[in-house]
Amino acid sequence: MTLDDVRARDGADPLRACRDRFRLPDGLVYLDGNSLGALPKAAVARQREVVEREWGRSLIRSWNEHDWIGAPQRIGARIAPLIGAKPHEVIVADSVSVNLFKLITAAVALSPDRPVLLSEPGNFHTDLHVASGAAELVPDLRLETAPRDRIEAALGPDTNLLLLTHVHYKTGERFDMAGVTRAAKGAGALTLWDLSHSVGAVPLHLNRDGAELAVGCGYKYLNGGPGAPAFLYVAEHLQERLLPTLRGWMGHAAPFAFADDYVPAPGISRFLAGTPPMLSLLALESGVESFDGVDMDAAWAKSIALFDLFAALVEECCAGHGLECITPRDPALRGSHISYRHPHAFEICQALIAAEVIGDFRAPDVIRFGLTPLYLGYEDIWTAVERLADILETGRWRDPRFAVRGKVT
Repeated sequence: MTLDDVRARDGADPLRACRDRFRLPDGLVYLDGNSLGALPKAAVARQREVVEREWGRSLIRSWNEHDWIGAPQRIGARIAPLIGAKPHEVIVADSVSVNLFKLITAAVALSPDRPVLLSEPGNFHTDLHVASGAAELVPDLRLETAPRDRIEAALGPDTNLLLLTHVHYKTGERFDMAGVTRAAKGAGALTLWDLSHSVGAVPLHLNRDGAELAVGCGYKYLNGGPGAPAFLYVAEHLQERLLPTLRGWMGHAAPFAFADDYVPAPGISRFLAGTPPMLSLLALESGVESFDGVDMDAAWAKSIALFDLFAALVEECCAGHGLECITPRDPALRGSHISYRHPHAFEICQALIAAEVIGDFRAPDVIRFGLTPLYLGYEDIWTAVERLADILETGRWRDPRFAVRGKVT
């Protein structure tokens, strides 16, 4: 593989035009879209319109005149095709952590005689933190974990709810959603999937795979902006059976009746709580619109090609420097990032950032590189590995400044 070959692949890339939908600094290789997506150009103009015209001129009338009030359902319906769901099964609200709490506490109430909330050790830590808090609040419920290769064996008559992240945040390992969901159903348990490292990169088919509950992040591959609202999914057949324990006026059947007693809204809308944050919500809408006309199978095919190129170049150019790939090589077993273990992963990551290649570090010893098909090119991969090889060969990562850790690592 030569640089000319790589450039030829970029020239033939059917998704190449999507790159023009984003603001990306010249000379920077951005490999952290799995943590914070790039800025859509459309979001800049849309935010100006929202602030100056809708908020600035229409003021409170915008809830009706510009349909602010319908944004959670409208944007949820736009996310639905990206996860293989029906439009009325998805709504945008709050954060992943809050949505996890909503769905866990509502779901476990359906089977109070089953005391186990099951997850895996090493799951994304907010999932485990929220799960442990929910277990402390729900009488007789306890959180248990089992290694991923023992999850199905751990399912049993005591299992109430299985909580898993579809694509592991650190290693990139991916569960077989259909198989695991089927096994949980066979044991009489519900399954709640965290799609935060999947949606917008990996093809998802929640309806086809029998998924019942899910949450997902708006600021990673969906490019919704820092701290963008999250979404939640509830399969149609469960919506009227689940009663939220975290209740707010926007989830009421008649929020502007101002009634004291809670009556849940029909369907997915009952999982709203407080007033939607319109600036960040509409920024997310711009991010989701970045997928207009994009075939997710084509995006996934490009992700596979980017991964294969990255892995091959690292093997060729960085051999002997202690990088260990911990992400499965089989595309069916992984998501859209590639991770390497190294005893000095943090320092190497910081040296890369100084060289205008932005990946990220995950404690204690992992560097992650996000492979975002909409705006990442093959030459970006070539440049990133070239700079990585130079940092390793010269030992530049040993500079003491690269060992200084900020609050965000």
